Amino acid sequence: MLDYPIIDSHVHLLDPARLGYAWAEGVTGLRSKAVPSDVFAAAGPVEIERFVFVEVDVDAGQHLDEAAWVTELAAAEPRLGAMVASLPLEKGAAVEADLERLREHKPLRGIRRLIQGQPDPEFCLQPDFLAGLKLLARHDLSFDICILHHQLPNAIRMVQQCPDVRFVLDHIGKPAIKAGEMEPWRADLKRLAALPNVHCKISGVCTEADHRSWTRQEIAPYVEHALESFGFERVMFGSDWHVLELAGTYPDWVHVVDEIVHDCSPSERRKLFRDNAAAFYRLG
Repeated sequence: MLDYPIIDSHVHLLDPARLGYAWAEGVTGLRSKAVPSDVFAAAGPVEIERFVFVEVDVDAGQHLDEAAWVTELAAAEPRLGAMVASLPLEKGAAVEADLERLREHKPLRGIRRLIQGQPDPEFCLQPDFLAGLKLLARHDLSFDICILHHQLPNAIRMVQQCPDVRFVLDHIGKPAIKAGEMEPWRADLKRLAALPNVHCKISGVCTEADHRSWTRQEIAPYVEHALESFGFERVMFGSDWHVLELAGTYPDWVHVVDEIVHDCSPSERRKLFRDNAAAFYRLG
C-alpha cells in the first residue's frame, strides 16, 4: 500500500433527501446516500489528502442545488478540495447565467455534462453544446468527458474544436473489458491522447469488467495502454467511489492500480496518485 496520502480525482456524494437521482432507481448494490465521512470510512487504510467531487447526474434543473450542497460540505470538510459541477452546456450561450451562479461556489474547478447516455450520437458536436463548452476556457474551468468507448471518435472531434478548453477523460473511456475487446478503443484512445489538452483519469475500470470475477491480470492491459498513451504527465488516479462499490472496495482498487505501476519510478507513481490531480484541479 502507498506510504503517502493520495488525491482522489473522482468521488461521488449524494443525498436523496436533498436531490433527485432518477437514474439510480432500480440499480442494486449502490448506497443511496454518501457524504465525506463515508468516503474516508470506505478508504480504510488508504489516507486521502483531498478529493474531487464529480457531479452525480441529478434530476433536471437541480444542478445549481447540487453545487450549493457540495459547497456546504466543503466548508465543513476541507479535504473536499474541488468540485466538478453539472451544467447543461447544450443551452449554448444561454448557459452563461448558470455558469456565473456556479462561479460563486469556491470549490468549483470544472464542469461535467454526461455524454454517455445521450440518444443523439452527435450530442457533443451540436453547435449550441460546443458554444457552451467553449465558455469554460474563459473561466479556467475544465471539462470531464464521460463517454462509452464507441463515442470516442466524436469526443475527439469535440476536443479538436475546443483547443482552449482543458479536458480530462473519465474512466479511460469505458472500454468493453467484460467482452474482452481492445479495439477500436485502443486506437481511438491513442488518437485522443495525441491532443495535448486532454488528461485521463485512471478510474472506473473494474466496473467495466465483470463485477464479481474481474482480476488485475484482466484489467491491467487497459490501464497500461492508457498510461502509455497519455504518459505520466497527464494521468490521475480516481476511485469513482461510490460506483466503485459495485465491483470492489476502495483499498482493493488502490492496491490494484499500485500493483500495475509497481515497476514505475517513485516520481511517476506520485504524479499518478497525487501531483497531477493537485495541479489539474488547482488544489495548491
